[in-house]
Amino acid sequence: MTMRDRYRNYFAFAPPLACRRTAKSEEKTDAILTEQPVTYSAGVVNLEGVALPTNSDEAKADIEEQLSKDDLAQKSFADFGVAPEFAEALSDKGITYPFPIQALTLPVALGRRDIIGQAKTGTGKTLGFGLPLLTHVVRPDDPDYAQKVHFPGLPQALVVLPTRELCKQVAGDLREAASKTSIRVTEIYGGAAFEPQIESLKRGTDIVVGTPGRLIDLLKRKTLKLTSVHTLVLDEADEMLDLGFLPDVEILMSRVPADRHVMLFSATMPGEVVALARRYMKQPTHIRAQDPADSSPTVASVKQVIYRCHALNKIEVVSRILQARERGLTIIFTRTKRTAASVARDLSSRGFATAELHGDLGQGAREQAMRAFRKGKVDVLVATDVAARGIDVDDVTHVINYQCPEDEKVYLHRIGRTGRAGASGTAVTFVDWDDVPRWGLISNALGLNLSEPLETYHTSPHLYTDLDIPSDVTGRLPRSERTREGLDSEEFVDVSGKGERGRRSRGRRGSRGERGARGRSQRNRKRTRRGGGESVSEGSSGKPSSSRASSRSSEEGGRAPRRRKRTRRNRTED
Repeated sequence: MTMRDRYRNYFAFAPPLACRRTAKSEEKTDAILTEQPVTYSAGVVNLEGVALPTNSDEAKADIEEQLSKDDLAQKSFADFGVAPEFAEALSDKGITYPFPIQALTLPVALGRRDIIGQAKTGTGKTLGFGLPLLTHVVRPDDPDYAQKVHFPGLPQALVVLPTRELCKQVAGDLREAASKTSIRVTEIYGGAAFEPQIESLKRGTDIVVGTPGRLIDLLKRKTLKLTSVHTLVLDEADEMLDLGFLPDVEILMSRVPADRHVMLFSATMPGEVVALARRYMKQPTHIRAQDPADSSPTVASVKQVIYRCHALNKIEVVSRILQARERGLTIIFTRTKRTAASVARDLSSRGFATAELHGDLGQGAREQAMRAFRKGKVDVLVATDVAARGIDVDDVTHVINYQCPEDEKVYLHRIGRTGRAGASGTAVTFVDWDDVPRWGLISNALGLNLSEPLETYHTSPHLYTDLDIPSDVTGRLPRSERTREGLDSEEFVDVSGKGERGRRSRGRRGSRGERGARGRSQRNRKRTRRGGGESVSEGSSGKPSSSRASSRSSEEGGRAPRRRKRTRRNRTED
């Protein structure tokens, strides 16, 4: 029996409670749920006692302390040597005390010692390197700026990141922390026009935040000069130092002075990556931060739910999850760009305010989707893995892995988009039948003890109890709840300089046809029909016009229509 037949047979013989819900059965079920405490199914991961396996390839840290938030809440950034201007700017944003990774790295990094910082996704690694970086930058309004900086106007610090979205996020965080000072931050990333970035560099900057490709392009143009850089940061170091990024990293590090201060930060740091990083650093200190109440490799505040779901039923399950109680912003991750576009289109047709984020979109469309998502104009963002390391939105309550991640690192970065900064969240992972062995490896690597996902359909009762979904929802969002403004309400800004061509991939075919109709002159051709004696011409509509008119025009011109004769080989007849 094939999987498709098994899927159909399930709905043919599904229990009455699952498929044929009546008002009486719903009232009875709701009454039971209100009287008894909720019991989760086997699809919910139990994190009690979960810790990293002993055979983990993570390198041993030089500094590994367990700091609780209660202890750190009694301290402030000023206690760790942070300048009052930065502490005041963070206080205005509601950040009053450091996170564990920040408390451990600040004393070492402020002393200009090379460090390798490691902490879970969403625990404040950006400020862990951002505050020391800002502290060491000479401000333009400093009276001795010309004497302290050998080349005024050139960048003093460089932050290299793997994705565009992460580049914009880190640059924004640094600007907020330096809002009380005159420090200038410039973001350099691909997909955007060169001219604004070149003009910003010519006006002068202090910190450059960028992606490797565009940074190297500007280096080759001799527009970006790194001779004054004294601090270098590689964020998401495991990805940056991967074999694919290593040549770009080597080029950038060769242009930075040898006495640089290097800081590497990432959520995962295998031993091979640490050994590779030590080649470019001087006696680095490996720091790993861990909450004593959270010994698991994932954030304890994130409820992880693993379901074995059929591909033909995934969109139905997702439609129910998106109607769960207390659901906020939601990110759906896919492996391919085509799947992301398909899921976004299906959910939009069901009434959900959806935006998509993948490589087939121009930079202007990607930024439009992110702005609409941050502002709440759309509450569902369908993205590929390339965006998993760059989305930092505090109000994300649900993450859905529409397709099983490639490995445990991708899984950690995906679910790390929720439960950030101490908030709670829910991460749901769909595992196809073919991906069960792969998920088993992920579960064993993270010690989740859930190698066999629970088979789930949109009619399964445990789906509604696990994720707090009302029992009367359907596969479409009711019109009364469609209150979001939508993606079109957010203004599209052309940052690439290519006009509407780079906006959306789905409109290329139509724009190509319109451009061809405007740009090409009308083509009039004359054709002759065999044996008819009349010529046929094509008008503006592309269809044959009157043959008699063509004959008259040819006779008036004194030229007879040309007839071509075809010769065939003589065939011998039996």
